[in-house]
Amino acid sequence: MQTKYKRIAVKVGSNVLTRPDGTLDVTRMSSLVDQIAELRQHGVEVILISSGAVASGRSELRLTAEEYKRMDSVDQRQLFSAVGQAKLINRYYELFREHDIPVGQVLTMKESFSTRRHYLNQRNCMMVMLDNGVLPIVNENDTISVTELMFTDNDELSGLIATMMDVQALVILSNVDGIYNGKPGNEGVTVIPTVEPNKDLSEYIHIEKSGFGRGGMITKCNIARKVADEGVTVMIANGKRERILTDLIFHPESVTYTCFQSKQETVSSVKKWIAHSAGFTKGRICLNEKAVDVVCGDKAVSILPVGVTHVEGEFEKDDLVQVVSPEGKVLGVGRIAYDSADARAVIGMHDCKPMVHYDYLYLE
Repeated sequence: MQTKYKRIAVKVGSNVLTRPDGTLDVTRMSSLVDQIAELRQHGVEVILISSGAVASGRSELRLTAEEYKRMDSVDQRQLFSAVGQAKLINRYYELFREHDIPVGQVLTMKESFSTRRHYLNQRNCMMVMLDNGVLPIVNENDTISVTELMFTDNDELSGLIATMMDVQALVILSNVDGIYNGKPGNEGVTVIPTVEPNKDLSEYIHIEKSGFGRGGMITKCNIARKVADEGVTVMIANGKRERILTDLIFHPESVTYTCFQSKQETVSSVKKWIAHSAGFTKGRICLNEKAVDVVCGDKAVSILPVGVTHVEGEFEKDDLVQVVSPEGKVLGVGRIAYDSADARAVIGMHDCKPMVHYDYLYLE
């Protein structure tokens, strides 16, 4: 069987890996492992981003209602993930060992993507694993993450991993068949098969969360759109469907799913990092109306001091800053070429080097 994909990332949601009572669905896990093994046999490298640790730990401990009440939500998450992560990775280890596939665990935090150095360290770790035939299994390190530093959910993490590792496709396996053009179950409502670049899906998305996860379809769509804009094809499909993964890769015409079409232009590694780093900005630079029109136009341009009206925050050279309009609307994120003091000194001036070069500017 032939496929155009040489490397893919697969994100498996909590609702795919758990039964209604919160216990691990080992049969489903085994089926997914079999499919990943088949993909590898046909030359497809796979990076697995797996949820399920917290749900696994919750079912393992089986605390009483009174014991639950004695812990706040962060304590619960840390306890359940510490117990559940060991159980989850051990299960994966045993299942993949049946196919003679070595696995490696990669536990990360949102903070680990905050600097270019940390970002590249993680990339290098997983590249070494792939180069030596080891399948990376990635999850957020919930045992030491705190609320404000958590990923929205593993959809956000999977988007970062997909772009960081230069995959050709990101497969998000959920408990639904894709993005619907209305409320699922209503008459005439069907799955949207293809989402073109810049298509607005807000009218179709319903605000609801999954039973054991933190995010919902809005998060999936936002992440899918951003990742597709960076050149990665994104597929959202039902992970409970038999042979869903192999069919998506080898026989996509036989599957009901939503595909976010990727843009064809090449996006640099630095821009990919910047695109997912909005939460790590140290300050803001505000543009005048003329600069906004130029920067948001069709041609790639740098942000010059002459177009900047004021600077907010304290930052060092090469830190990330938000770029905002006169009304305060966030236009994008960029790596600043000045520290905050020098940036303020050149506001409005001509014949100065750019504050943000277009190679280091990501526009929303």
